Parts: sequence; structure tokens; C-alpha cells
Amino acid sequence: MADTFVQTAAQTPYIETANWKRAAATACAILLGVIFLVSGGWKMLSPFKTGELLEQAQVPAGLGVVGAASLGIVELLAAFMLFVPRFRRWGGLLGAALIVFFIGWVAYFYPVLVGHECSCFPIIKRTVGPGFFISDAVLLLFALAAFAWSPRAHSWRVPAIVFSALVLLSGVSVFANASARQKAQVPVPVTVDGKPQNLAQGKVFLFFYDPSCMHCDAASKFMSKLNWGDSRIVAIPTVNPQWAASFLHDTKLKASTSLELDKLKKAFPFVDPPFGVALEDGRVKETFGQAQFNEPLPAPDLKKLGFVK
Repeated sequence: MADTFVQTAAQTPYIETANWKRAAATACAILLGVIFLVSGGWKMLSPFKTGELLEQAQVPAGLGVVGAASLGIVELLAAFMLFVPRFRRWGGLLGAALIVFFIGWVAYFYPVLVGHECSCFPIIKRTVGPGFFISDAVLLLFALAAFAWSPRAHSWRVPAIVFSALVLLSGVSVFANASARQKAQVPVPVTVDGKPQNLAQGKVFLFFYDPSCMHCDAASKFMSKLNWGDSRIVAIPTVNPQWAASFLHDTKLKASTSLELDKLKKAFPFVDPPFGVALEDGRVKETFGQAQFNEPLPAPDLKKLGFVK
């Protein structure tokens, strides 16, 4: 009996430690799961907006929407597995892989991204710098704790079903958002060069720009060299409208000016300039995000659309 008592006492610290680890794993998993739930849901519901942000983070032009949809699927799958105790170990592993990917991406493009706002997780506001790596290292520890201190899982059946459902939902979201953007129509009338005009006639290219933005300046100078034929360019400054005339003069872009930013941005939402919208008879033919204004872009797409020769 004495031996039994001694053996039980010796096992007590192990049991307490195991309980503490399970509690820590649960807390870390729930916290990280909430972050991935919000981040993944944001990417899935707004693939074009988040796609623009990804392209600003050096994702190749044209792949932002695909990247946003893919990350949204993986983040939501990680959130699901982190919330469900029997899949928590796998959720911690997938979450750790995602965080390592984010850290590696930002580290590789650090000279370009430093000082810019990080859009990895919308509920965590931060800029790219040393603090980014510290905060992501903390999240990585949470993921590793959820992985190391959670019980083993044995069946991939449920996660596979959830993954398939997320792929389907993501596809529906991308299609719905793309349809909404294509069906957007230019407001009528729009004040251009001080006079109301109908931009729903012919080929019109809306160019949103920041007069103090070097990227916008370079894009405008490049587009000034293109042969636009009978296509019209309407330039819309997003800030400092008093500099609009000098901006167009300095960049030699032959364009009219509209100061109705709020009306046009409501019809054609975007994150940051430069941003372009190709319209034909008031219908959207294509939109051009910030990453699509790097020479020789957007010339090839404009030629395919028949906007330039």
C-alpha cells in the first residue's frame, strides 16, 4: 500500500504538467484559430480587394486573386482544425507552415516591403519591420504549442470534406465578385474638365492616380507613349486635386480630368492607386490593379482590348 502511495505521488507532477500543456494548447489554438478565421474569411469574401494587397506585396501581377482565394482556403482549413480538438494537432502544423511561409515571403522581399503596412492578418495592424518578425514568431510559438501538446489525429476524412467545401465556396465567391465587377456601370453624367459628360459611350480608360506617387508618375509617363487611337483617357486624382494639371503636363499624358473621385470609386472600388478601368459603352472590360502598372504593363492587355494600337 505504501508503495502504491509513493507511485501515485510520483505520477502527480506528470499529470499536472500534462493538464497544463493541454490547457495551453487549447488557448493557443483558439487564439490562432480566430486570427486565421478572420483572415481567411476576409480573403475568401473579398478576393479582388485582398488580391490587390497581395500584388502590392510582390505577388506577380494577375495572380493576386488566385493567391487570395488559395490562402483563404488554407487559413480557414487551419482555423477549423485548430477549433476542433481531435484535429488540433494538424491545425497547429498547418498554421505553423502558413506563418513560416509569411515570414519567409516578407524576409525575401524585405527591401521592397519594409515600412509598408502588412495585410497578412486584418485584425493585427502592423507595418513591415523588425516588429513584424517578432509578432509572427509569437504566433509561430502558438502554432507549435497547439501541434506539440495536442493529441494525435488519425483520420483525414473530415478535414478532406471541409477542404473540398472551402474550395467550392471560394470558387463561388470569386465568380460572384467577378460578376459584380463586370456588371458595374459608370455613373452618368460625370463632370470632366468642368463639364458633365457621358462616359458610357465609346472606349474610355479611367486612370486613378496620386499626383505625389512615383509609381503613378512612371505609369502615366509610360502610357503617354502609347497610341490610344479614339480611346479617351479620364484621369482622376485620389488626393491633392490642385496638382492634377501639373501632373498631366509633366508626364505628358493626354487625358481629361475628373474630380468626382467618390462617385467613381464607389462604382469601381480599389485599394491604392495607380488603378485603371477600361470601359466600353459604359461596361467594364477589365480592371488594372497597382501591380499591373509596371512597364510594359498594361500595354499588352490594352492592345488585346483594342484600347491602344
